[in-house]
Amino acid sequence: MPHTQTLSPTFTPTFAHVPPGPLAGPLRLLPVNAEMVAVHTANGAHVGSLKKVGGVWKFKAMGYGASGGMEPGHGPLTEQHNMQFATPDATEVSARLLGALGSAL
Repeated sequence: MPHTQTLSPTFTPTFAHVPPGPLAGPLRLLPVNAEMVAVHTANGAHVGSLKKVGGVWKFKAMGYGASGGMEPGHGPLTEQHNMQFATPDATEVSARLLGALGSAL
């Protein structure tokens, strides 16, 4: 996928509850398959995915409860759930999602 940021050796994806507040940016994209890209904060926390639906990339927010269970449509980027993108471009995704949240890039 063009413009998809790849993981650095120091990047460790985590799948746990993210407390309210600013997110560590820029966001990182981890390709899962041709139609899904995981979205993680700069420090590795999973906050959602980009899914290709009908030719459009849509952000799907993901949260995790205190017990560690997945909560689709929740998490720190809940308000951006279903935000649309033309491509999974890491720079644009980070700017738009974090900009809407008010987090520093």
